[in-house]
Amino acid sequence: MVMKELIYQFILLKKRQPAHANELLDFIQTNYLNGDLTIKEYKKLFYELDQRKAHKPIHYMDQYSFVIQPQAQ
Repeated sequence: MVMKELIYQFILLKKRQPAHANELLDFIQTNYLNGDLTIKEYKKLFYELDQRKAHKPIHYMDQYSFVIQPQAQ
């Protein structure tokens, strides 16, 4: 899948244009996790989106990141 196909698939599903590359990043991640993209396709699209400065918001990473604390002995 190339970027044009990705945008076309996004429009078909969401019924609108993507507002930002970040939306496409979310879209490819969901498609990869659902098995709709191979790892090779995901990496290629991720690289292209990374070049377009796509990223997860800081608050998203903080919300879903956690640190495992060592247990006191």
